[in-house]
Amino acid sequence: MTTGLWELVGAVVAFVLSAVIGRFLIPILHKLKYGQTILDIGPSWHKKKQGTPTMGGIMFIIGIVVATVIAIPCLSIFGDIYEPTGYSYNKEVLMVFVSLGMAVLYGAVGFLDDYIKVVKKRNLGLTAKQKLVFQFAIAIAFVVINAFFGYGDTTYIPFAGTVHMGNFAIIYHIISVIVIVGVVNAVNLADGIDGLVGSETFFVAIFYMIISSIMTSPATGVLSAAVAGGCLGFLLWNFNPAKVFMGDTGSLFLGGIVCALAYSMNMPVILVPMALTYLLEMLSVILQVTYFKITHGKRLFKMSPIHHHFEKCGWSETKIVVVFSAFTIVICGIVTALVILGL
Repeated sequence: MTTGLWELVGAVVAFVLSAVIGRFLIPILHKLKYGQTILDIGPSWHKKKQGTPTMGGIMFIIGIVVATVIAIPCLSIFGDIYEPTGYSYNKEVLMVFVSLGMAVLYGAVGFLDDYIKVVKKRNLGLTAKQKLVFQFAIAIAFVVINAFFGYGDTTYIPFAGTVHMGNFAIIYHIISVIVIVGVVNAVNLADGIDGLVGSETFFVAIFYMIISSIMTSPATGVLSAAVAGGCLGFLLWNFNPAKVFMGDTGSLFLGGIVCALAYSMNMPVILVPMALTYLLEMLSVILQVTYFKITHGKRLFKMSPIHHHFEKCGWSETKIVVVFSAFTIVICGIVTALVILGL
């Protein structure tokens, strides 16, 4: 059976589980009164979302993990496996599960943050310092495990081929930790509008699946398909008006998985451009804060992250999701084209 079939299985299982779990989880979250508290500094019209259940990321986390655990072993047994150049299939499978584990740990940090928020009924959870400590610890552990198994000795770069790190391995690992934490936080910041992060990550996962096919990385293709299916199942409940929010549980997990997909193909060089939409959201926050301090109170944007700026300009949430998703498609399409040309 072809790899494509098991990618389809992964996508369908993740979609169905995420969608079905939502049917039962949302009423439970309502009953437990695990509702989102809306910040006073946010757009005033967001106040109507007060009390909407959060922690909905549990839905697609379960869907993605179960789908991957089912589909990859089946791919190994029944699939047509071809060895990618300089990167064995067994090595890729191990990398996929290590990377998925990293994403689950980030989701656990998000769950802890959400739990503190809903129990204390305020839109504050873990402190910024606590979050960073956990996030850096997970990223460092991930990089150390990879190095232990020899995954950090080489990396694939389009147009350059397989590059041996040599004496630059330590620098490579340090940069990896910083980039992973940066992307995870960027995805977290981007989650502020119904359906936005779920839609963006759906398309990112689709293009990762295409790239994994080009690079003959079947296990990564299955994980990518599962992520796409899980996001789509969640979006059934998260499209505007959202019946549930993913919370930090979901956004931190998705940040981890976006990183995981690049590293599982041993091609982290594509991570930054694939995550560009999220990173621009984080950049808008940095620019806003910096400009505010330099000008002693003036603002560069009406509100940050940038999606709130467009809200205040009169854009509907649906329009923002469509435009940001289209931008994601264009950027990821360019990255995919460059990977093809760079083979």
